[in-house]
Amino acid sequence: MKNNYTKIELKIPTSVLIATQTLKNKGFSAYLVGGCVRDSLMNRPPKDWDITTNAKPEDIIKTFPKTVYENKFGTVTIVNEELAEKFNNLKNIEVTPYRRESTYSDQRHPDEVEFCDQLEDDLSRRDFTINALAYDPDNNDLIDLYDGVRDIKDKIIRTVGNPDKRFQEDALRLLRAIRFAAELNFVLDPKTQGSITQNAKLITKTSVERIRDEFVKIIMSTNPVRGIRLMSNCGLLKYIIPELEKGIGMEQGGEHIYDVWEHTLLSTQHAAEKNWPLHVRLAALLHDIGKIKTRRPGEKGSKTWTFYGHEVFSERMTRNILGKLRFPVKLTETVLKLVRNHMFFSDPDKITLSAVRRIIAKVGPDLIWDLMNLRICDRIGMGRPKEEPYRLRKYQSMIEEALRAPTSVGMLKIDGNQIMKVTHETPGPKIGMVLNALMEEVLDKPELNTKKYLEKRAVKLIELPINTLEKLAQKGKDRRGEIEEKELIKIRGKYRVK
Repeated sequence: MKNNYTKIELKIPTSVLIATQTLKNKGFSAYLVGGCVRDSLMNRPPKDWDITTNAKPEDIIKTFPKTVYENKFGTVTIVNEELAEKFNNLKNIEVTPYRRESTYSDQRHPDEVEFCDQLEDDLSRRDFTINALAYDPDNNDLIDLYDGVRDIKDKIIRTVGNPDKRFQEDALRLLRAIRFAAELNFVLDPKTQGSITQNAKLITKTSVERIRDEFVKIIMSTNPVRGIRLMSNCGLLKYIIPELEKGIGMEQGGEHIYDVWEHTLLSTQHAAEKNWPLHVRLAALLHDIGKIKTRRPGEKGSKTWTFYGHEVFSERMTRNILGKLRFPVKLTETVLKLVRNHMFFSDPDKITLSAVRRIIAKVGPDLIWDLMNLRICDRIGMGRPKEEPYRLRKYQSMIEEALRAPTSVGMLKIDGNQIMKVTHETPGPKIGMVLNALMEEVLDKPELNTKKYLEKRAVKLIELPINTLEKLAQKGKDRRGEIEEKELIKIRGKYRVK
């Protein structure tokens, strides 16, 4: 440890500056600390703003008009809805007193928390050097006692002090180190990585919910593959999703040039590169997990393997994995739909719109494009070029065609019952003719599609001679057909397919 005070100007939101200044006006110290300082130094927008101070919780509560204090660690949340609306919608700022921590007998939480008066004591208890940074925005002082700035420049994750001690204090730090490596595209310091490997089993003492939350952050990072590989290399993955590692070295053959493990990682990474949501990334990670249960030799003398029904096993195993990690039921069900149906279609020349509509009915119109994206991830995981081939474009075109509402009289702001009511006409062919005639007018002038106009026009149309009404109705049908054809040509042109 060393004293290191550097002058640097960081961009801090006005609402945060107001909070630090308010504490100082009451005679307390106030420093920004941890991730918000790290991210500011890296020109990354901080997710949270944390302040540390020599004020005790009761002092902080007295200093600010509205606060929340519901923990034993001294953290007081400042709630200022007025500032939130005025400054970047920032509602809450967390303020924590300087503190020292005793032993961690459960590898989760300190047995005792002691508030103290020295910033140095507070920084010494933090997990990694890049998070043991404090900043005084009033005089632009950056306090760096453990060479965190150097490690940021060198892109290294290193613990504050002895790594074994840090990980034995809180076993979740084992996973947090890997999460930061994935989020920031950093590497683990060799000593830190060695300690993670040596202490990996301690992760089992951490609550499933905390593990899940860190795992989600790894999956939602820009480089989840780095995180998953590190989890495997350090011996953590076998305590979280051991099924994944069974795909290591499991050849597939056929169109696949990678084993199940590499295929899975490449599929997941592509979902991250596309910034697709969590349910797509989880589906990409787990869509082929069932292959470890269904792998069978192919034809005699060939180097291929079969995985018949693997999507069914993948669905079952995914349910079990997400259940053990206590993922929310709604998210789990969404992922299961994607995993179960990821093998949809095979030959674009044999696909019919009715088949497309059936798969849409299975997963729902809101999820069909995510299923399409999973298909793309699956393809990229095979080592295929990233350009979308004709087959995928054909799928996309047919999905859009199937989702598109057809041009029909159902689009009118009037129906047959209303026409009979205003015209006093009895049920019969003339009602349909009137609807089609009205449709022809509305297609040319959409602004006419109002209940008032259509009712008035229906009264006049019903009085026309039957042959005249038939001609107008036929014009409406023909016009609808022209528009349908133009729409389909437009959709197919968009995807460059026939």
